[in-house]
Amino acid sequence: MSDTSSTGLTRRIGQIDWSRISQNLDAQGYATVCGLLNPEECSALSGLYSFDVRFRSRIIMGRHGFGRGEYKYFSYPLPDVVGQLRTTIYPHLVAIANQWNIALGVPVQYPERHTDYLKRCNRAGQTKPTALLLRYGPDDYNCLHQDVYGEHLFPLQLTLLLSDPLKDFTGGEFVMTEQRPRMQSRPMVVPMLQGDAVIFAVRHRPIHGTRGYYRVNLRHGVSRILSGQRFTLGIIFHDAT
Repeated sequence: MSDTSSTGLTRRIGQIDWSRISQNLDAQGYATVCGLLNPEECSALSGLYSFDVRFRSRIIMGRHGFGRGEYKYFSYPLPDVVGQLRTTIYPHLVAIANQWNIALGVPVQYPERHTDYLKRCNRAGQTKPTALLLRYGPDDYNCLHQDVYGEHLFPLQLTLLLSDPLKDFTGGEFVMTEQRPRMQSRPMVVPMLQGDAVIFAVRHRPIHGTRGYYRVNLRHGVSRILSGQRFTLGIIFHDAT
């Protein structure tokens, strides 16, 4: 069976060193996965951008002060690859998310299955899918932000780079900042190639200090595109109001 199949993607997800992912998330607030999608899958997903029927809304970033560029939120049912990424990766992140909430004193624990978590979101009126495709051109960028869409928020998300930085665009690095109490923000640049993913904290993460755990604030964005066109897939595990 081709590795572009559903079985191939499931195998790739299962082969990820999730222990390393957990360690890197605890240490840095993000972790990278090389080659999660192959070039054919990346191209197929980027190609969906022109089919408005697949999306529920289109956001022009400059109109809202979000930066420059645009993105579209998928509608349900999600494309197969997008839905599979969401439901298959979520169970690997649940233990990390639950440990983080315990460390931060947040009285929320997440169910093992993504379908059960979506039911929780839906009962609170969060019924809109949050998976999105982003498109950037020359001089476009994404301001530092957090993807918070309602009362229920899963503390981890991932972004996949669909374009090839070696030939499709220049600039456009994925960037993060971490704000610790009484300290200046720490910048982080995450290098990515086509098909790579970065898993990162949506809003906060715990850090162990001399007096126990404390909360640090994280934001993410994209630096200015110097040339070409950059497509990105965003996977957010909670739904929106």
